Amino acid sequence: MSVRVPATSANLGPGFDVLGLALSLYVEVGIIGTDATPSEAIEANDTHPAQIAFVRAGGSGRLWVKNDIPMGRGMGFSGAVRIAGVVAAEVQRDGTWHRDSSDALSIGTELEGHADNVAPSLHGGIVITSENIVVQVPLALDPAFVMWIPEFTTSTNESRGKIGPQIALEDAVFNIARTAMFVAALSTGDTALLREATRDRIHQDIRLAASPPCKAALDAGLAAGAWCGWLSGSGPTVAIMCEVAEASRIAGAMPTDGRTMILRLDRAGVVVS
Repeated sequence: MSVRVPATSANLGPGFDVLGLALSLYVEVGIIGTDATPSEAIEANDTHPAQIAFVRAGGSGRLWVKNDIPMGRGMGFSGAVRIAGVVAAEVQRDGTWHRDSSDALSIGTELEGHADNVAPSLHGGIVITSENIVVQVPLALDPAFVMWIPEFTTSTNESRGKIGPQIALEDAVFNIARTAMFVAALSTGDTALLREATRDRIHQDIRLAASPPCKAALDAGLAAGAWCGWLSGSGPTVAIMCEVAEASRIAGAMPTDGRTMILRLDRAGVVVS
């Protein structure tokens, strides 16, 4: 048995804590002594988020982890490994796993603090999530994502602390409208609307102001002709959404003080094999 879970990008501009998507980059876990351990895998110690989630969900034993998701870069590493740990515990207990099981979402959200990373890791695609409700966004697009990944990391807690406890009413209305536009653009294939639909007044400008290299990367991707872009999660990775045929050219236009990775949308979510 092994559990494969995709990386994610969350917020997607205006959808702070409610929008997320799954990416074609993965973490895989299994149970040591029960499952064949890949040569590239590590043994999870007691403080590893996958092991903590595994034990929290009732698992016994020790997990191996094979990970390709950059850590501390806003690509959902912690959410993905937590989902992997919970699902591994369910398979160990029940001999199977059902996607509609509530444990993975509830325990993953409890450990992560918010569901906009764990829900797309669990279900794949692009999702809206709020209060344990997950809604899959219908898609009329099949985009590529140019991920610009700098060497430095960011702290989610520190980044969230800069936002403040209150927002202006006009900013809230602005974001509600852009979030609705974004979902409409995805479901109709209206790529011309995507750039306006990913503008934000709640969190992104604050975070980008603290990180000029990320702002430069976002501007470079848009200037190169991408449909839209956003700060992935709390950063520092910048996600640029574009036509598949344009991805390599746009990747070449990104700043050289970060590496680029071209990914696709993962539509499967958790895969147990």
